[in-house]
Amino acid sequence: MTFFKKAAVLLLVLATAACTNPDRFGGGGNGATGDAGLGANGGLAGSASDPTSPVYFNQTIGDRVLFAVDTSTLTPEGQSILNGQAQWLLTNADYRAVIEGHADEQGTREYNLALGFRRANAVREYLVSRGVPSARLEVTSYGKERPIEICSQESCYAQNRRAVTVLSFSAISS
Repeated sequence: MTFFKKAAVLLLVLATAACTNPDRFGGGGNGATGDAGLGANGGLAGSASDPTSPVYFNQTIGDRVLFAVDTSTLTPEGQSILNGQAQWLLTNADYRAVIEGHADEQGTREYNLALGFRRANAVREYLVSRGVPSARLEVTSYGKERPIEICSQESCYAQNRRAVTVLSFSAISS
């Protein structure tokens, strides 16, 4: 039994050593710069500190805007978020976006699907007005079918009245 324990520990050590970063001491694995894994502006590639990553888009800029009851009118706060989204999409031309419209659970399924579509379309039109090519944007509506908060209180309803911009990588030829 001791042989198997020693073999398991040795295997674990070897597996761990194989997974470590060979450039962990700044040896410069990609030439003389030593910035392997860094994004365009110095953030860790793909992280929230890399301004070209979808994670940065979602967490720093914001991927959703909220709406008032029974409206598809953008609020000033929503417009501010969409200005950031438009700038990011213009800078990162390899991404497409699907804009999902959502509604709270009040009202009929058909009404909320239509309302969700109007909300998604309002976001799309705003992004297009800021220079984002319309061919890179799609809209869909989930109505009240995909709530993020479930309760019968205004605080929950307010979170469900939203449009969410979902990114997908797609090399687009101009």
